[in-house]
Amino acid sequence: MAKRKKPASNSIRHLITKLNPRSPISEQYRTIRTNLQFSAVDNDLETIMITSAGPAEGKSSTAANLAIVFAQQEKRVLLVDADMRKPTVHYTFRTDNRRGLSSVLIGELSLSEATAKSEVGNLDILSAGPIPPNPSELLSSKAMSQLIKEAKNYYDIIVFDTPPVLAVTDAQLLANEVDGTLLVVRSKKTDQEAAVKAKELLLPAKSKLLGVVLNDRELTKNQYYYYGD
Repeated sequence: MAKRKKPASNSIRHLITKLNPRSPISEQYRTIRTNLQFSAVDNDLETIMITSAGPAEGKSSTAANLAIVFAQQEKRVLLVDADMRKPTVHYTFRTDNRRGLSSVLIGELSLSEATAKSEVGNLDILSAGPIPPNPSELLSSKAMSQLIKEAKNYYDIIVFDTPPVLAVTDAQLLANEVDGTLLVVRSKKTDQEAAVKAKELLLPAKSKLLGVVLNDRELTKNQYYYYGD
């Protein structure tokens, strides 16, 4: 029974902006949203990539909750699980992963056929789909560029959840296709040297490094998340 309850517990924790939109943590996600919108005063910010230096630093929960707060602002939002190695978005939103991003990129399905409605108004989900043997090649393909171009016709904001920067090249490749990137680090877990290395790998990309989300700070502090340059 404990194993069955665990995914539900994780979903509740990850989707706090949906289940408890008035909580201090939800407010901090809205603060991140506001800062992103300020950063886009002179340039359109339609595609945002969320990544981290290493695993288990909170990038997926950040991507999910950020997508939700944009949707709560009446934006048409698409959350894309671009982590085709260890996908999690379909668990969080309880959607089907038998079709998704990989299905679209290999030409098996159209974007509209592969996306799913979430329980959050204005938020659609594109899960990772069947795990391919060549995620990096798919993310840097012409098909990926075409998918992003097509998605912009239907959505105001597209949020990509990607693998950690230091683990594989996927995030660096996708960073060249999006308007901006957020780097998530976990308090007392992310090594400073690793965070600096991740930043250095992302800076040469064509997209703008928008800032850093400091995840899991001490609860005694006023802010649970910090956003800055």
